[in-house]
Amino acid sequence: MDFLKKSGLGLMGMVATQGLSGPAAVIDPTNAIILKEANKSSYTLKNVLLETGFAYQDEEVIRTKTDLFCVTISDGKISHVAANKPNDLNAIDAKGLLMLPAFKDMHIHLDKTFYGGEWQAVRKRTGGVKGMIALEQQILPEMLATSTQRAEKLIELLQSQGTSFARSHVNIEPTSKLQSLINLQKALENKASGFGAELVAFPQHGVFYTDSVSYMKEAAQMDIDFIGGVDPYSLDGAIEKTMDFTVQLALDNGKGIDIHLHESGESGLKTVEYLIQKVNENPILKNKTYLSHCFVLANLEPTKQEAIAEQLSAAGIGIVSTIPFGKLMMPIPTLYKHNVTVLTGNDSIIDHWNTFGSGSVLQKANVMAQLYGYSTEFLLSRSLKLATANLLPLDDNGAQQWPKAGDTANMVLIDASCSAEAVSRISPVKSLIHHGNVLY
Repeated sequence: MDFLKKSGLGLMGMVATQGLSGPAAVIDPTNAIILKEANKSSYTLKNVLLETGFAYQDEEVIRTKTDLFCVTISDGKISHVAANKPNDLNAIDAKGLLMLPAFKDMHIHLDKTFYGGEWQAVRKRTGGVKGMIALEQQILPEMLATSTQRAEKLIELLQSQGTSFARSHVNIEPTSKLQSLINLQKALENKASGFGAELVAFPQHGVFYTDSVSYMKEAAQMDIDFIGGVDPYSLDGAIEKTMDFTVQLALDNGKGIDIHLHESGESGLKTVEYLIQKVNENPILKNKTYLSHCFVLANLEPTKQEAIAEQLSAAGIGIVSTIPFGKLMMPIPTLYKHNVTVLTGNDSIIDHWNTFGSGSVLQKANVMAQLYGYSTEFLLSRSLKLATANLLPLDDNGAQQWPKAGDTANMVLIDASCSAEAVSRISPVKSLIHHGNVLY
């Protein structure tokens, strides 16, 4: 609520809704008419800045063209994009802010976080992943007591950074059983008017290492979207046994697959190659299978990176990367070259795994642009797709492809002149709209 009161300006002034933090805050009376208009099933925004094309010099993109428009939203969708009418007294004034597709965090753990409570930094780690599993077994019962409320607070953080959708991994293991999933589903239900999600049943403590099989089978029949996994060799001691279980569970229940793969050596490569094989044997899994992190790609020779990227693309297997920097420089440009789907997310935000986390996927796009030298107008504008899960206002030729009539009304209004500037400066988000609902 403090965020809404102090910085929820832009489109809606100091607007707060019940969907964020309980009862609506008292709003500035001068904004009462604006709030009333935005709460209707249909309303129009005027003075909306949209990208319209590229300006070239010597065949190089040197600037992104923009213009002001009116955008009408009806029943959660964009119904009309028209020439601007700045004198339309019935329209809500967007004040020249740049409209972009709402952001998506495609790898996060909403179910376990310290966020919303007292500050806690990561403690010194011992025993690798198995040591962290032992720690989780100790602290999860206490975390479960507040996990619904903490998840809601974390969702609010994401919303404040322009994100209205997430793919969340949720622990399924003998310690929390299905309770972590149930608690998160409650939080998502409470936030449904302003946030969407897809869920991954995640055997954080290993499928067989802690005998999570029965719980995974039960979770697969619940309202989840993906079957998860983690380091089959280092945790379960058998790549094929664990991967066969994961793939079959997905097939039996009509789910996708999203596997954490931290293993960076030979076992990591074998896991990637075996998953490619299994997806090729079961084409129904193409374009719904992902490898999260997949650090082994960073350690391959360039020719092998090219070969694996080509195979991933052919199998329709995407990579979800948190864009690590330091020793693990992921071959993102190579993946893009071979048309591999690349997504990003914040992963853990202020929990026992990670101290750092802003909640901004626009920041992830900025880090990627810096790491790979995407500093030109064109490449910066393309980098925005990391924050939006590959939806861009302009295609590579500069043709406008968003927003269009019929598109779902999920958008952010940002204080920037174009996508390239938004990525380069991590420009502030001033308003977020989800399915037509103005969140702030």
